[in-house]
Amino acid sequence: MDFPLPDNEAERLAAVRAYDVYGTDPEAGFDDLTDLAALIASAPIAMVNIVGDTKIWLKSRHGVPPGIEEVPRSGVCCAHALCRSDMLVVPDTHADDRFKALPFIATEPFFRFYAGMPLIDSGGHALGTLCILDLAPRELAFEAAEGIRRLARQTIAQLELRLRMAEVLRSQQELAAEKQRADSLLLNILPLKVAAELAEKGSVEPRHHPSTTILFTDFVDFTKSAVELSPRELVDDLDMYFSEFDNIVARHGLEKLKTIGDSYMCAGGLMQGRKDHAIRSCLAALEIRRFVVASNQRWAAIGQRPWHLRVGLHTGSVMSGVVGRKKFTYDVWGDAVNIAARMESTDEADQVNISESTYQHVRSYFDCTPRGALDVKNKGKMTMYFLDRLKPEYAADAAGVEANEHLRKTLAGTSVTWSLHG
Repeated sequence: MDFPLPDNEAERLAAVRAYDVYGTDPEAGFDDLTDLAALIASAPIAMVNIVGDTKIWLKSRHGVPPGIEEVPRSGVCCAHALCRSDMLVVPDTHADDRFKALPFIATEPFFRFYAGMPLIDSGGHALGTLCILDLAPRELAFEAAEGIRRLARQTIAQLELRLRMAEVLRSQQELAAEKQRADSLLLNILPLKVAAELAEKGSVEPRHHPSTTILFTDFVDFTKSAVELSPRELVDDLDMYFSEFDNIVARHGLEKLKTIGDSYMCAGGLMQGRKDHAIRSCLAALEIRRFVVASNQRWAAIGQRPWHLRVGLHTGSVMSGVVGRKKFTYDVWGDAVNIAARMESTDEADQVNISESTYQHVRSYFDCTPRGALDVKNKGKMTMYFLDRLKPEYAADAAGVEANEHLRKTLAGTSVTWSLHG
């Protein structure tokens, strides 16, 4: 090591890293201070230097060629000024054994005068120097020296302001990221418009929906599956199914409401005010059934027990709202919810059971099998239908699960493409 080190060099270097200024581009605030230092001292050259472990970064400079941005720490007087608590003044560098052999002093441009004030922050760390140089030996007048000291304090203030601004920016970014995480979490449990109203007003006004379609799913003999599988296997299987149900429901513009055990509940027509919610709900039900049946084929291929599904739908009016204070829950209430649940409970495995009301909304577009009037708990006899598939003229696939362009345009009522994604 051919240059002196401050006693707190390790802490000093840590402080330089924390300020994150070494190697940064010029900034007007520092350039102004450097120009002012040259003016006060009547010197041709002035610099604000940030001192790293082995090199020095010229943060701002006056009278220095633009190609010079970094110099070795061992080759400049600033390495010595950094170890002081006050200004280092060298009237004639050629007469000082410490400096006379250094580059730029023994060679072009032959600096003969140096004065450097250490930039010491509020933690006692010398981050660098504010220095002036001249090509001829000279003295530094008292008034000029005091001016340089004051400018050094202003430079430190500028550095600390820069650090605080960076900390504020990081805090803002962290808060923004935290808010985004909170908003995303809120959107996972609440519809977009409901979440926005809750964030804005702190509460959500209950709503009446004159026409919605409620969809329930439930796995057959779930209790038996729960006994046969380990807790990890059971949770993983449910997560696999419900995650795909989430994708399907979102793709068809429905709102997921909740899961209870092995039951999944969603609704169409709550937020968007669409008149095609029954059709979208039926398309989602067929796609959910297709996914479960395909999964069962994979389970059978590896000798595992299949998961058979019941799906029930009913179209009617409901009330919706948010309940709870610490754990918000968006839910719907009304007879339509109870009837949809009964459609699911009276369904058969791997079928989609719809009520008379839903059938009347979708019968022009889907093939259905009448089941007649069946006894329903607390409801008496109710007419039901198995939802089989889309009618061939509206299907994009042989199974009648995916809507074709004809159905999309028919539902749009124009030549504009009807989208299942919005």
